[in-house]
Amino acid sequence: MSVSTVRARIRAVLKGTDYLQVDIDGLADDADLYAAGLSSHATVNLMLALEEAFDVELPDRLLRRRTFSSVYAMAEALAEIGVKEAA
Repeated sequence: MSVSTVRARIRAVLKGTDYLQVDIDGLADDADLYAAGLSSHATVNLMLALEEAFDVELPDRLLRRRTFSSVYAMAEALAEIGVKEAA
């Protein structure tokens, strides 16, 4: 799975929610999602949605604000736990 595909899937997860006050399509991959309206409560739901979408479990060490701060940060965290580019 390519990084761009991972980012697209993260964006799709966000698009299907009301976690942000703005449309995810208008934000860059490195945009601050907390500045765009992501709340602490929504972060928990986003974590669960990502775990389901990618069939992974995020380890405790990644359960921090920075992990969910941007699409790019989430893609990096997923790569760190083994979500890799497709062959």
